Amino acid sequence: MQFPLRIAGIGAYVPATIVTTSELAERFGVDPSIIERTTGITERRYAVEETALTMAVQASQQALADAKYELDSIDLIVVAAAGMHQYIPCTAALLQKALQAPAGRSACFDLNATCLSFLFGLQLLAPLIASGVYQRVLLVSTERASVALNPNEWQSTALFGDAAAAVILERGDGSSSLERSQFTTWSNGSDLIQIRGGGSNQHPNAATTTPDMNWFSMQGPLAFRFVFRELQEFVKQFLLDLGWQNHEVDALIPHQANRHAIEQVQVRLGFTADQVISNFAKRGNCVAASIPLALAEAVAEGRIQRGNRLVLLGSGAGITLGVVALIY
Repeated sequence: MQFPLRIAGIGAYVPATIVTTSELAERFGVDPSIIERTTGITERRYAVEETALTMAVQASQQALADAKYELDSIDLIVVAAAGMHQYIPCTAALLQKALQAPAGRSACFDLNATCLSFLFGLQLLAPLIASGVYQRVLLVSTERASVALNPNEWQSTALFGDAAAAVILERGDGSSSLERSQFTTWSNGSDLIQIRGGGSNQHPNAATTTPDMNWFSMQGPLAFRFVFRELQEFVKQFLLDLGWQNHEVDALIPHQANRHAIEQVQVRLGFTADQVISNFAKRGNCVAASIPLALAEAVAEGRIQRGNRLVLLGSGAGITLGVVALIY
């Protein structure tokens, strides 16, 4: 379903600390060429001095400045991320306070659909904005993935980086819109990507909770095969229903999961390399922040212009596939 939706402003923040693949290779006792060849990443950023909240503040301030809007014009703040700043209250409420936004002026809630949180945010917020329930929304994805990485294995640890990205959403004027969105979950793959700790099942204070339960765990090859068994038909049918031909898409922004995934998305879906937006080599997989970060950087570089047709797509733990088509 189509909704009038405009990204009025966009911003991003990456931490100051650069962690190179050579540094990680030395830490794990691995030849750096092996990691770089396997992952395609030369460096990523880790939030050492920053937190998920302070990164969200920076990205939000950039988005507000880009839109030329004041905080008191925002009536909803949503943080769409896999990782929360703390268990309670929601990160969005903490962000309202940290931004010094007027208390009582905006509602706040969080949304967690792992790597697809930002895309779900677009889908859920578009009808609320179109119907006038909310006028202007701050949607933020902020991820400090580095704190949950397994210190004993490099295969997944080398993939991830930290970042935040934010957009200001409002009703479109006819030239900008969310054209279509679709998500589907195959829960028979839910055990392939996990962090078992942190919830009520393995609470941090429980005697049965061990440190490794709080580390990110991924059966990478199995998850890769699972996703690509479904992705090609899922996206091709989406584009067919949408009525867009591949050559009519100005930019394809995939979740920056890993180099092989991005390459396979391009090849299997029949897009050209010029159409695909990727910042993976310098940013790594920034979880829910990866797609909006790539979007923000592409806009800043002039690769994406107003009126461009965009396809944002990815996969997340669950396993869920999602795709959103926008006219920017």
